[in-house]
Amino acid sequence: MSPIGVFGGTFDPIHYGHLRSAYELLQDLGLGEVRFVPSAEPPHRGSTFAPAGLRYRMVEVAVAGQDGFMVDDCEFHRGGPSYTVDTLAAIRAEHGAAPLCLIVGMDAYLGLTAWHRWTEILGLAHIVVAHRPGWQLPDTGALGELLAECGTEDVGELHRQSCGRIYHHAVTQLEIASTEIRELVAAGKDPRFLMPDGVRDIIVESGCYTK
Repeated sequence: MSPIGVFGGTFDPIHYGHLRSAYELLQDLGLGEVRFVPSAEPPHRGSTFAPAGLRYRMVEVAVAGQDGFMVDDCEFHRGGPSYTVDTLAAIRAEHGAAPLCLIVGMDAYLGLTAWHRWTEILGLAHIVVAHRPGWQLPDTGALGELLAECGTEDVGELHRQSCGRIYHHAVTQLEIASTEIRELVAAGKDPRFLMPDGVRDIIVESGCYTK
């Protein structure tokens, strides 16, 4: 079975930067699918700007019609903070020994040691770090030790093993940020062409980012 990519986030809102990175990883790593998992109650952020149901709907609209993309609402059926380790455990229980690849950006990876039960994550999934071309993973400290033990440059290991490896892959970095989109909308400007039209329509019609 091809690996399942797990791409979590607040997606407040989802935009082409998220979608392009996921699409490149889907192709380059030979993933069977990329599963977008909107966070219901993000533990490191507190409240979101758009409510959970609206953020889920934006992701649903954004991935509609793209082969290999799907949205997973598992975090909306659990109480309490949406911890990644719990999400991976739920997906692992659903898919048995299938390879799982947790997709994270470089910033998220650098903060890995602050995650809830972070030491359990590689027992549930591989970690795929998507980064801009030319960037390198840290080779010192706790993350450097982890990379020395679990790092691989062989994408085939993501297929042959169900979990336990760290793989990094450069992706096209579109200079789009959810924070800047929210600020743009709050200033009365149109976010067209920063995300799929369906997502833009939800933002405009709901007024979720309008001050």
